[in-house]
Amino acid sequence: MPATVVVGTQWGDEGKGKLTDLLAKDMEMVVRYQGGHNAGHTIVVAGETFALQLVPSGILYEHITPVIGNGVVVDPVVLLAEVAMLESKGISTAKLRVSGNAHLIMPYHHELDQLAERYLGKNKLGTTKRGIGPTYADKASRVGLRVQDLLDPKIFRQKLDVVLKEKNQVLAKVYNRLPLDIDTICDQYLDELAPKVAPMVGDTVGLVHDALDAGSNVLLEGAQATFLDLDHGTYPFVTSSNPVAGGACIGAGVGPRYIDEVIGIAKAYVTRVGTGPFPTELTDEIGDALVDRGHEFGTNTGRRRRPGWFDAVMLRQAVRLNSLSEVALTKLDVLDTFDTVKVCVAYEADGERFTHPPYHQSTFHQVTPVYEELPGWQTDITEATELDDLPQAARDYVGFLAEQIGVPVRLVGVGPGREQFVRFAG
Repeated sequence: MPATVVVGTQWGDEGKGKLTDLLAKDMEMVVRYQGGHNAGHTIVVAGETFALQLVPSGILYEHITPVIGNGVVVDPVVLLAEVAMLESKGISTAKLRVSGNAHLIMPYHHELDQLAERYLGKNKLGTTKRGIGPTYADKASRVGLRVQDLLDPKIFRQKLDVVLKEKNQVLAKVYNRLPLDIDTICDQYLDELAPKVAPMVGDTVGLVHDALDAGSNVLLEGAQATFLDLDHGTYPFVTSSNPVAGGACIGAGVGPRYIDEVIGIAKAYVTRVGTGPFPTELTDEIGDALVDRGHEFGTNTGRRRRPGWFDAVMLRQAVRLNSLSEVALTKLDVLDTFDTVKVCVAYEADGERFTHPPYHQSTFHQVTPVYEELPGWQTDITEATELDDLPQAARDYVGFLAEQIGVPVRLVGVGPGREQFVRFAG
């Protein structure tokens, strides 16, 4: 049975958690394939809000086996806190499985992430300072510790001893910080955390393939988004992994032939957290209105998101990079009060017109958006359940976006709740 990938198409915060939760009712397994606890997915069910960081969004369904794949970096403290939160709300985590090949976020990763960002000053990248980047760096340098190492204290301590010598040198000589103590870390990770994490650890590649071979529906869930991708995003203002659909193969351990459908998530406008170029950014009262109406503050960090008009140039590129089969549009209701709404259909720079992002960063940083202006609908659409419930102007807006990006928009969110969506024939 082919797998389905859910991927963000902008700079994150598009509503992947809500869509994954919605799709999960028709799945048997949901696999998180990259990122760490720098990615917050918010789901509202029966008026109760669940803010998830590591645990796959499908956890809220009893029939789902939630899997944290090998491409994820795991902070065991955060994982156990999230498990405890879910259990306290009556959500069972008994089926949760974590790849033994996933890499561990260690105390020195947190410290180095915070110090490096501080020392960058005005050139900072806008990292969440959760240790994600340094963990992926150690993974690439082949000095990382993995979740499976928690199950072998001798191996864990040997690996930690080697890497800690180097990390302590950096902390002391570069940042003038006190060294970290190996015994303290071992006490925490081996004595306190390992016994609680161990029952969740397993061969998730085998688990995923068993499900696929049995004909089960498997959903592969990404974190962050296309333009935060390490290779294809607005480098260096990106994350340290590959959120694009291709990353699902690596991070879950499946080949591309298993993937039959790729659903892209796009917000009806655009937001970005942290530093980096943003062609359609709005710094006026319209931007403030988008932030206020859309509650645009980070799930994890609480940081105010930067708002802007919908960017079709970005979405066309996201269609290419992910081979999108369709798009789900979220937060259409946030635009309910505007007289008119704008869509960026092209960029201009140095007399040249671009319908896809220019490859060179210097050009991208100076582009001017070319807008099409459409009439607003000035109607509360949060109660809409059918296509006919939406005003014509709202339907025209969605239709215009689909025409611009070249793939159908088949699902449109009209509010934060699990069931607040409208299906388009598209």
